[in-house]
Amino acid sequence: MSELLEMGKKAKQAAITLSTLPTPVKNVVLLKSAEALIEGMDKILLANQKDVEAAKVAGVRSAFIDRLTLTEQRILSMAEGLRQVASFDDPVGEVTFMKTLDNGLIIGQKRVAMGVIGIIFEARPNVTADAFGLCLKAGSAVILRGGKEAIGSNKIIVEIFQQTLQKQGLPKECVQIVKDTSRETANEMMRLNGYLDVLIPRGGAGLIKNVVENSTVPVIQTGIGNCHIYVDESADLQKAANIVINAKTQRPGVCNACESLLVHKNIAQKFMPEIGKALQSKNVEIRGDNSTMELVEGAVLATEQDWATEYEDYIISAKVVENIDEAIEHIRKYTTGHSEAIVTENYTNAQRFLNEIDAAAVYVNASTRFTDGGQFGFGAEIGISTQKLHARGPMGLKELTTTKYIIYGNGQIRE
Repeated sequence: MSELLEMGKKAKQAAITLSTLPTPVKNVVLLKSAEALIEGMDKILLANQKDVEAAKVAGVRSAFIDRLTLTEQRILSMAEGLRQVASFDDPVGEVTFMKTLDNGLIIGQKRVAMGVIGIIFEARPNVTADAFGLCLKAGSAVILRGGKEAIGSNKIIVEIFQQTLQKQGLPKECVQIVKDTSRETANEMMRLNGYLDVLIPRGGAGLIKNVVENSTVPVIQTGIGNCHIYVDESADLQKAANIVINAKTQRPGVCNACESLLVHKNIAQKFMPEIGKALQSKNVEIRGDNSTMELVEGAVLATEQDWATEYEDYIISAKVVENIDEAIEHIRKYTTGHSEAIVTENYTNAQRFLNEIDAAAVYVNASTRFTDGGQFGFGAEIGISTQKLHARGPMGLKELTTTKYIIYGNGQIRE
């Protein structure tokens, strides 16, 4: 029997325990796990330092290193995320409705645990803590398969959680990490039907595409973020500049960072040179259309591929558009359905954008960087769903559960 199959069997057994675990017990485990993370900080940082050094030797880009790196503050944030999840209402057991039929049957719908959730992700070890906390509170066991770059960090974090679970009298298999980071284990995980109830990929476009196309386990698609900001002709240009700089440079390696800038032609002469200099001062490479190249010194010509690319790096594509119609048309063509924004002082254009852009999150006069479970007030999240079935947007506790119908009878039979 393969190691992954054995993990699946143990996770399924652990999920039985978790599915009926009282809320106070879950909360104690989460709070104790937060304490354990802080107590184990030195071990985590040491393992992470080794991961980061190895990644640098391998020549990975700076934005990837940023996602991989843990600091004392980031570990404290991971612990705080677990505390927040403990403070939230438990979705498991919630009865969403109940009614009595004419035949006397009482029928209702109840929120229940998913079972076993698999997560394949890349370089962000904080995902390990988010996934553990959310899945535990949602009553499901979780099998994690991170990338090779973060394996040392992930193993230490999972060990800390498993020790905490055992101290609280729960099976350590409530959370497991796949230690073999080869492509073969990822492929095997995609076919773990009968053990995994759902598989969630979290990472770059290549990873997500591979999982969506090859998994036989049901998949929730997350994360690919070719996010646009359209600066309308009525925009407050200082407001627009602040939003664009924040959305592109605050953390360029994340899925809600801005990757493409569209500017109305009537303000391009003034705005493009200014935003170009501001972006370049932050070491952002600008790849634009002909109009952008004329207005921004140092800009290079964009290719068709650039318009469709999630860079996750200090690069942005830029285009001057005729009007809001062209902006909407461009976004519809290249969006990945993650987060899109308009900067405008025109109410009609704001409403058009909100109504006609099809994405998980659509903004007026705000940075796309807010598409995040914590920022939305949901606490930690497992990812941003860009699909339309089951869940869309930040996936918190409710999105990690399913429902079943419960029916009370008194001897009724169907005629």
